[in-house]
Amino acid sequence: MAATASLKSSLLLPSPISDFSSAALSISTQARRRSWQPRGARMQVAAAADSKNILVMGGTRFIGVFLSRLLVKEGHQVTLFTRGKAPITQQLPGESDAEFAEFSSKVLHLKGDRQDFDFVKTSLAAKGFDVVYDINGREAVEVAPILDALPNLEQYIYCSSAGVYLKSDLLPHFETDAVDPKSRHKGKLETESLLETRDVNWTSIRPVYIYGPLNYNPVEEWFFHRLKAGRPIPVPGAGNQITQLGHVKDLATAFVLTLGNPKASKQVFNISGAKYVTFDGLARACAKAGGFPEPEIVHYNPKDFDFGKKKAFPFRDQHFFASIEKATLELGWKPEYDLVEGLTDSYNLDFGRGTFRKAADFTTDDMILGKKLVSV
Repeated sequence: MAATASLKSSLLLPSPISDFSSAALSISTQARRRSWQPRGARMQVAAAADSKNILVMGGTRFIGVFLSRLLVKEGHQVTLFTRGKAPITQQLPGESDAEFAEFSSKVLHLKGDRQDFDFVKTSLAAKGFDVVYDINGREAVEVAPILDALPNLEQYIYCSSAGVYLKSDLLPHFETDAVDPKSRHKGKLETESLLETRDVNWTSIRPVYIYGPLNYNPVEEWFFHRLKAGRPIPVPGAGNQITQLGHVKDLATAFVLTLGNPKASKQVFNISGAKYVTFDGLARACAKAGGFPEPEIVHYNPKDFDFGKKKAFPFRDQHFFASIEKATLELGWKPEYDLVEGLTDSYNLDFGRGTFRKAADFTTDDMILGKKLVSV
């Protein structure tokens, strides 16, 4: 109830000037800070000394898009390792021609498949990168060749997941909590174990649910589709399950703050939003963000349905949230977005422009709503 009450009291800030290089800020400071340059990130990079030769494994989707732009702005030489199937650079909504041209002229590309371990070893060894940001690594076997190729690597910064934690009645999750070796993110857990056993300076970031413009996972998009269609929003259980979302730009800032930071050496950090929210509260927050009316929420028991392989709801049906206290204390990091501001930023720069990753599919909704109508 506290999380919902807190959400309802949040101020919805319209973000007419919000763009890919600007953070949503309070009304009093929006006019002054037009460019997205987190103060903490700039201070940390300055303290970390000179420009670094940085490899980003993945960088053309979501997290990598925002991270690579921050790193280039901070004066680092950034190379994106991708398969080359997507454009290496593309102008983003809200990004000026000058900003895009500057980024495009500075970022480099190394085309290859990270599953081709021989190629990874030879190509990376020839480049001699100082730092690796691994955004898309899923298995430890994919990471070992990178470490082998770069014996003088200064830091390996890995994107893990809060999904590695063992389900518990005691929340929030802390970095020292028990992990689940059978979780669907076990590959990330095994990668963290590999990094611990190797002679390398590493940092692992464990996001909870990530949202924001360009999100390829149906998180906020799932709600926006239903709100735009004027449909009820099916929510499992009583809707009071508590979860947590973090904005992608805040996550990118946290990644930058670990660079060259002695306090990040061989450490794990949870990264997400400052507050938690219920499923029902999230539905209402998405409605506020998109300027939709108060949504009709329909609760259902998932055990009453056989959805087959379809996913009826985009979140795990349980309480799931983590403490970000360690990151705030050790890294000096602080989320710039509250939930409604962040969802507004996402809507205005993505779904509200008519762009989305997956088309609407109301198949499971119709099953739920049909049963509700029959029961009534």
